[in-house]
Amino acid sequence: MVVALLTGDVPDEGMHELTGPGLLTFGEAASMIGEATGREVRYVPVSGPQYAAAPAEYGVPEAEAGFLAEPFSTLLDGHNAVTTDGVKRALGREPKEFGAYVRETAKSSVWRV
Repeated sequence: MVVALLTGDVPDEGMHELTGPGLLTFGEAASMIGEATGREVRYVPVSGPQYAAAPAEYGVPEAEAGFLAEPFSTLLDGHNAVTTDGVKRALGREPKEFGAYVRETAKSSVWRV
């Protein structure tokens, strides 16, 4: 997809929001990856304040860390959870279901340790 956009093989129609055909949580995605790879993969949620604390541990000023945490919290609250037709508009095909992607990718060596 990105290659097609960068090489001009996709009409410039402004912003392309790319999603799969369905919504899933990070926990569901981690579970699918774990199942396909036979490894323990889990999602551990992090709150906005916990996220802000991490940069602070590396010397980022508290105000900056809070500024970074605000969009993190907003993006993960679920109010932006929608699917789009960006893949179909850009590539002329339906997006791949995440589970199918995971099963295909697990067959490659990319997730092997």
